[in-house]
Amino acid sequence: MQRRSPAALCANSQAARTARPTGGLLPPVGYPCRMRSQHLPAGDNILVQIVDAALADATRRSGNWLVCRPGCTQCCVGVFAISQLDAERLRHGLAELQHNDPKRADAIRQRAREAVTRLSPAFPGNPHTGVLGNDEDAEALFEDFANDEPCPALDPASGRCELYESRPITCRAFGPPVRSEDGLGVCELCFHGATDEQIAACEMKVDPDCLEAGLLKEIDEAGGPTGRTIIAFALRD
Repeated sequence: MQRRSPAALCANSQAARTARPTGGLLPPVGYPCRMRSQHLPAGDNILVQIVDAALADATRRSGNWLVCRPGCTQCCVGVFAISQLDAERLRHGLAELQHNDPKRADAIRQRAREAVTRLSPAFPGNPHTGVLGNDEDAEALFEDFANDEPCPALDPASGRCELYESRPITCRAFGPPVRSEDGLGVCELCFHGATDEQIAACEMKVDPDCLEAGLLKEIDEAGGPTGRTIIAFALRD
């Protein structure tokens, strides 16, 4: 299953969440060949707590309509865009895993490198920086890009996320009803038999105070990379 549109966190933060560098498919001026690792903003911990609390509340209200369980990996197949905050959180989690379990961390990096090798020839953006393009052609190409590509953080043996505590916001908000520019959407495996009113009653409000937009601005002002990327590029180094 693809997750093309991240949850709309608030009307004012959507542009910041989907911002990409100018220059279309060309390397942005001043970018290195790989995305630089930055310090994870301190406020990310607060954002994660808010999103996880919203998920817990939506899960409680959803009851048996929400069938997400460990080992259900349909939403882990097919690439989707992530922000640079998501990317840095993933790298931070991978660094912690490297300290605690180097073998597992190395396996994730290897899967990410292999994914980048497969995806680079048709990547709708800059395959050196891993930043997605921002023109209409790139947007159209991304709609049908790598639909069958598993996430590098997915353990193929157990069907579990190896970086679950550091996963992107889109992953944290996937399953319950979440409102985006396309309306109120849910995982296609969930809410079978529920009415529109029942689905709406379980809506998850992901980031009501628009904290993510401010954290992305903090990364940008610190000289970090801008623009959306995908998980494979975030974890390849």
